[in-house]
Amino acid sequence: MSKATERKPTIVESRVRVRYAETDQMGVVYHANYLVWFEVGRVEFIRSLGLNYKAMEREDGVGIAVADVSARYKSPARYDDELVIQTRLLAARGAVVKFGYRIVRAADSALLCEGETMHVVVGKDMKKARLPEKYAKRFADVLI
Repeated sequence: MSKATERKPTIVESRVRVRYAETDQMGVVYHANYLVWFEVGRVEFIRSLGLNYKAMEREDGVGIAVADVSARYKSPARYDDELVIQTRLLAARGAVVKFGYRIVRAADSALLCEGETMHVVVGKDMKKARLPEKYAKRFADVLI
């Protein structure tokens, strides 16, 4: 693919505001909250493709279980900061789906955290399953 025709990755932005309950005694966001925000970004990413995670579970009988997560904390978020969750799809093949995330502070674009999640598509019996075709196709459309 030439530079002129290269596709840019699809990045979906979601916004959250840090609530007081999400901070510790030092006024810094507790680290596990970033994983919750990764989920917010992931659900909004899927929604932006015209798909619905809840419908995938209900109608297709599958879900995407988190199998691995990594997060690198760069700078603290604090109470009342508005955060931008930037989510992109890294891979989708067979039963494996990977997402990447960057969380930045809206006020100054400071990078606060970046990370990845790897998921395994599972049926209601929690056994590995294939990603439903409509999801696999839409995911393939946005991968570089």
